Amino acid sequence: MALYEFEGKRPQIEAGTFVPETADVVGDVIIGRDCFIGVGARLRGDYGRIIIGDSTSVQENVVIHARDGGETRVGSNVQLGHGCILHNATVHDNAVIGVGAILTDFSVIGDWAIIGEGAVVRGEIEAGKVAVGVPAKVIGEVTEKQKQEWTYYKEKYAELARDRYPKGFKRIV
Repeated sequence: MALYEFEGKRPQIEAGTFVPETADVVGDVIIGRDCFIGVGARLRGDYGRIIIGDSTSVQENVVIHARDGGETRVGSNVQLGHGCILHNATVHDNAVIGVGAILTDFSVIGDWAIIGEGAVVRGEIEAGKVAVGVPAKVIGEVTEKQKQEWTYYKEKYAELARDRYPKGFKRIV
């Protein structure tokens, strides 16, 4: 894994978390247990701090950063889809952030909120809401069926991090 100290601050990564060598984790970054960090992800805790809870999936090419003295906080059991960007934002537990979505400064995503692919959030999306578009607008409530489906995928990523990737992911060139 590519972990970098920055001005005396070092990433802290808990047991069961998988970080490939092609992901960069820089400075003041705390990652909880059983998290999956995808290839090409960039977590840059140089200006501010990044905190990620347990069993969270940070998929390929996700970028996370914070303002000077600020913080980007991601809860537990969160799914950050491929290529999304979080900048000085807060994502509460169980949320789903779609592929390519952008969470701008001071955005807050509530517990079990779902943000659609490519959405741009510039504010707060309340718990249990589904939001899509540019700028993101609430279009409905998260259903029990959606919670069941996303719980399944979140558990799969925690399993990948804990069991499959440490054993099966090998550089061949």
